[in-house]
Amino acid sequence: MSEPAKKLAAYSDLYTIPENMVGEIVDGELFATPRPSARHTHAASVLGSEIGPPYHLGRGGPGGWIILDETEIMFGEHLLVPDLAGWKRERFPGVPKDNWISVAPDWVCEILSPATARLDKVRKMPIYARHEVPYLWLIDPAARTLDVFGLQLGRWLLFATFAEDDKVRADPFAEVEIELKNLWLNYGIL
Repeated sequence: MSEPAKKLAAYSDLYTIPENMVGEIVDGELFATPRPSARHTHAASVLGSEIGPPYHLGRGGPGGWIILDETEIMFGEHLLVPDLAGWKRERFPGVPKDNWISVAPDWVCEILSPATARLDKVRKMPIYARHEVPYLWLIDPAARTLDVFGLQLGRWLLFATFAEDDKVRADPFAEVEIELKNLWLNYGIL
């Protein structure tokens, strides 16, 4: 006897998850993960404050980008919520009529946590590649690392790995230096 067909998740299913969760749809499956920890949020917030002024606002850098935190992006049938995403201003679709943006970004950053690392690396990275996102950064606050990937012939190529208190200049934001030590919340506090 064959198993009944599994019902594919729809956008409306996101309204059924608790408010303290982040919902994503990957391969027709609804994933609900806890809101990020302070360590995770700190890394994302500091990175956004490092690249936002020079790239989003053009202060001390080239400008020309739209950088958003935790925005919903529709990749075909997938709805992903990267921690940070960036579009070159000329590719940004403007204010969407729906809650999500349906244009693939030029850069995404996922902050890894125990609850999301497998989803981010195994399920979401291939979707970003299939939809031709040129750059992807993975930040692991527990390991204090940054992996910088670039898309080459439809596959992710690890461009560089940085750790601890390295000073980073990495594509697509190589015009500014990022001090990684600022991303790591003092572990003695939490």
